[in-house]
Amino acid sequence: MKTIGNLLWFLLGGLIMSGLWFLVGAFLCLTIVGIPFGMQCFKVAGFVLWPFGRDIEPGRFGVMGLLGNLLWILFLGWELCLLHLFWGVLLCLTIVGIPFGLQHFKLALLAFVPFGARIH
Repeated sequence: MKTIGNLLWFLLGGLIMSGLWFLVGAFLCLTIVGIPFGMQCFKVAGFVLWPFGRDIEPGRFGVMGLLGNLLWILFLGWELCLLHLFWGVLLCLTIVGIPFGLQHFKLALLAFVPFGARIH
């Protein structure tokens, strides 16, 4: 079931969304200060590509991870989280879209606090 879900996700927008997260990560990595944030974008891009059958464990982070998450939330996280929540709610309005909506809810968590989160 997860293979079918991943294939449908990939074909119906997963590749595009993953590519956008990758491009944002590459743009952020152009500066030294942006490298940690770009690395988080790469982590999210990998998860967006194949989300079915994988889970997020929000995490253990130290002082620097807390600072990174606070800066992330301030500049990028809350907008991305709201976007994924919007799509999750919209997709959950249909029976066929519920599995895809649940994936957006997982992505909302990761988009809000990516530092210290483990994907497995």
